[in-house]
Amino acid sequence: MNIGAVMGGGAALAEAEIAATPALLALEDVGLVYNGRVRALDGIDLAIRRGEIVGLVGESGSGKTTLCKALMGLERVTAGRISLGGQAIDALIDRDALAFRRKAQMLLQDAVASLSPRMRIGRLLEEPLRIHGLDLGEGRARILALLQRLGLPPNTLDKFPHQISGGQARRVAILRALVLNPDIIVADEPTAGLDVSVQGDLLNLMLDLQAEFGLTYLMVSHNLNVVRRVTGRTVVMYLGQIVEEAPTRALFAAPAHPYSAALLSTNPSVDPARRRARTVLKGEIPSVVNPPSGCRFHTRCPQAVARCAREAPALREAGGGRRVRCHFPLATGLAQPPDAA
Repeated sequence: MNIGAVMGGGAALAEAEIAATPALLALEDVGLVYNGRVRALDGIDLAIRRGEIVGLVGESGSGKTTLCKALMGLERVTAGRISLGGQAIDALIDRDALAFRRKAQMLLQDAVASLSPRMRIGRLLEEPLRIHGLDLGEGRARILALLQRLGLPPNTLDKFPHQISGGQARRVAILRALVLNPDIIVADEPTAGLDVSVQGDLLNLMLDLQAEFGLTYLMVSHNLNVVRRVTGRTVVMYLGQIVEEAPTRALFAAPAHPYSAALLSTNPSVDPARRRARTVLKGEIPSVVNPPSGCRFHTRCPQAVARCAREAPALREAGGGRRVRCHFPLATGLAQPPDAA
């Protein structure tokens, strides 16, 4: 099965039903500065509702991994607030770190490296139960049921991580996360390193599990075809900021931020009608130690004017569930004449 066979939209719940639910995970003006100099995250506002699959994209160095670490409580933010189920995660972790870990799990990019080479798969899957003091009998029964559901043979439990394939390692990592019955899973490059047929099978499995267990996903990926096919909403990051957020279909059809347009223009397509003219950005992504004044993208933007260098744009509502951080967005009614001072 190829990725194109995966149903687009990624919504196990109807869009209207998702929109009516309160935010499961909320970030309010979140910032994270390392050593007083490195501004890894700046002014992040984002809400993820229960049942959503949200994509997170941007070139390397844009802040995606740092954002995921902050969501998982692995990095403490220096400004703003992150809440899960209406409660600040810092307070949740301080009060009961294990309870928070049961609610939020992460799939790491290198699934094989995330599995201890010294432990058999069965022991690896029981480890969360032991750490959290859960009933081993019930937990083992859940592991066996999930093993069958994920299409893994029973003898997988007796193997070491180096004895299974990359696709099987991904499924084991998913199973280990599901053992604790989390509310949200942060998936960092869940299909990286897998061939296309295995990618499609894994994505379909993740969608099926979302429907069965009421999961919420934040999916980080450089594979834009995966994001387009699976997610219902996509967030684009650049240099520690969100520059655009929109329903995935709308974003891929007509990106509003020049950076989003450049990023999507790199996405290959076998359909000539879907191909975009390639936008080649000049220069490298600037340093987060000394980001550009005004709009952080103006040093590479093909349509930047003097105003862009001196005035930082806000992340503004642009209609249709879209927000964009640009003085002259491409695909909305917010644009001003490109020669504006």
